[in-house]
Amino acid sequence: MTLTEKDVKRISLIVLIALLGILVFLIIRPVLLSIIGGLILAYIFFPVYKWIAKKVKYRSLAAALVSVLVLLIIFIPLWFLLPLMSQQVFALFQFSQELDINSLVRTIFPSSSEQFIVQISATATNAVTKITSSILNSIVDFLINFAVISLHLLLVAFVFFFALKDESKLREFASGLSPLNKSQEKHLIKKFKDITGSIIYGQIVAGVLQGIFAGIGFFVFGIPNALVLTVLATMLSIIPVIGPSLIYIPVAIYLIITGNPLLAIGFLLYNVLIVSSVDTIFRSLFVSRRTRMSQAVILVGMIGGLFIFGILGLILGPLILAYFITFLTAYKEKTLSSLFGP
Repeated sequence: MTLTEKDVKRISLIVLIALLGILVFLIIRPVLLSIIGGLILAYIFFPVYKWIAKKVKYRSLAAALVSVLVLLIIFIPLWFLLPLMSQQVFALFQFSQELDINSLVRTIFPSSSEQFIVQISATATNAVTKITSSILNSIVDFLINFAVISLHLLLVAFVFFFALKDESKLREFASGLSPLNKSQEKHLIKKFKDITGSIIYGQIVAGVLQGIFAGIGFFVFGIPNALVLTVLATMLSIIPVIGPSLIYIPVAIYLIITGNPLLAIGFLLYNVLIVSSVDTIFRSLFVSRRTRMSQAVILVGMIGGLFIFGILGLILGPLILAYFITFLTAYKEKTLSSLFGP
């Protein structure tokens, strides 16, 4: 087969685009997660942007107002709570070192053998030490790498602003690159939108709300180190199946052991009746019409994403898995058959 001049030009163009694509990836790889974080934030606050844009009529002004709003929501609590959280983390670490785990285990399991008590005590001590040490290390790393983190946050803010402002242009650009016809593209975009909304609003936002309500309970019932426990409860609320019960049940047991049974019962009732119902109510109100993803897919995606991408993997992991499953389903249903032949 003889290559024509047209074929050579086409191959040369493909090679050039591939090389440029590799170079672009190498350039953005250090800040890729910041870019994705800005896009995810833009997706979350896009309904707010649309509402403000209808009022002010200028996209740039609306995007700027939403950006300022998000900055206030994020940085004002951090400004006041970060020093308090640092103090509580150190206090929790000191408490974990002074805590008599053996006596606590004997109180919970009075008829257990000495070997069982020793093993459980060692495991619990190791777990508490690792958790508190990890939190301390995260705070120290944040302070050491503050300049680098600030640059990443600045990039997140820029991506967030322009993703809102130029949303229609980005949509047109992505649509122009798609090899699908209009009907196939519309079908898949709807699926992707439903999946993204289901995971972000139904899992992430619902988990944050559940963690906030759990935190209110810690403060109202006077639980020590309430701020650190709120952060842990929020992270566990985001992960499916697990939930904040891994925090409030041990706290209730601790209250009973320390001689506050009535307080423990009230605290437990608050969490069972209020905190546990927040997730269900939020899902029924905001995610009922969206595609409900399997909890197994979300759990596997979150854990795998956490190992690969860090904290942002809690969102990226399940999204990547869900998109992949959607493409496989679409191919099976012949939605993409035109791309791959009969």
